[in-house]
Amino acid sequence: MSTQVVVLGSGYAGTGAIQRLEKELDGDADITWVSEHDYHLVLHEVHRCISNPSAESKVAIPVDEVKSPSTEFVQGRVTDVDVDERTVALEDGTDIDYDYLLVALGSTTAFYGIEGLEAYSLELKGLDDAREIHQKVSDAAADATASDPASIVIGGAGLSGIQTAGEVAEYRDDHDVPLDIHLVEGLDQVLPNMDPELQGALRRRLEDRDINIKCGEFVSKVDEETIYIGGGEDEAPEELPYDVFVWTGGITGQPEMAGCGVEKDERSNRVHASSDFQTSNDRVFALGDSALVEQGPDAIAPPTAQAAWQAAEVAGENLARVVRGQPLKTWTHKDKGTVVSVGEDAVAHDVDGVPINVFGGKPAQLLKKGIAAKWIADVASVSRAIDAWGDM
Repeated sequence: MSTQVVVLGSGYAGTGAIQRLEKELDGDADITWVSEHDYHLVLHEVHRCISNPSAESKVAIPVDEVKSPSTEFVQGRVTDVDVDERTVALEDGTDIDYDYLLVALGSTTAFYGIEGLEAYSLELKGLDDAREIHQKVSDAAADATASDPASIVIGGAGLSGIQTAGEVAEYRDDHDVPLDIHLVEGLDQVLPNMDPELQGALRRRLEDRDINIKCGEFVSKVDEETIYIGGGEDEAPEELPYDVFVWTGGITGQPEMAGCGVEKDERSNRVHASSDFQTSNDRVFALGDSALVEQGPDAIAPPTAQAAWQAAEVAGENLARVVRGQPLKTWTHKDKGTVVSVGEDAVAHDVDGVPINVFGGKPAQLLKKGIAAKWIADVASVSRAIDAWGDM
């Protein structure tokens, strides 16, 4: 009987690993690809759908354009992984057997136990989320007036929060609607813990788009009309009314990994993996946002699309190597720079091979488009990448 290799997830990590695995194995094992969605989502560009819903067809790539015909695709939501029985359970009651498993299920939004946060906020983790944000913003704008503009609040000023705020501003300006946009960050700066020059460049662009930035106080409570910021025993929290609230303030692992018998962070369910992606169970590998991939003592790979792209190549090859009984390769993340969009504008930082530390304008815009187009061309086709260019 042929070796059964199962890959969970169709994000950057799972998609990249599938393609490398297919190339390496070339029919030497049976490959099954499992995902809740029958498409690969170019997640770092999904915010474009907030201002421009027609971009959906450009950022969602059908799995049949990604995988080879010999790879079996199963659409379904994973509910459990049993490492003793070597099975993956799906929500519809299906069990899938494996000899080797790659977990690349991505992450979910972290709400940190803040009262009302999960109940009253929207999130941006997928295509359905972008659709909902677009619709809620559109509905709020329809009810707003110049004297009583709608209040759109984005919680978290990391990469996703900044790009979400930029797209809401793009929608406001394209449709000439009365929206007040607020970007709230608990730490002291936008894009926390990054180069101050990059932070300053992003802040200027956000403010130029009339986005109100509030840093230095954490969200403490949310109800259906108001976000409460800061406060304490002797101080009342600031009250920020809202019509639409999008929360982008952090990530955590998927709940379906809670019962999986591999070593993981018990609070987040993110799986511990060594630099060759092998977990505490030698038949289970993990990468991407699902995993805490070792990068030397007390260091892990960042939960970014860039890291997932890089890791997927080695992870796919390592799965093929373990099938063939060969030694595994280790992987070290190489940061090639950061590019952040603010609507149609963009800022780039520490880009590999570029002597300027921070730059914006047309070069940064073209670089942002080029990164998305290259990924789409790599996983699908050059023609699809060309077609997507104008919406990136």
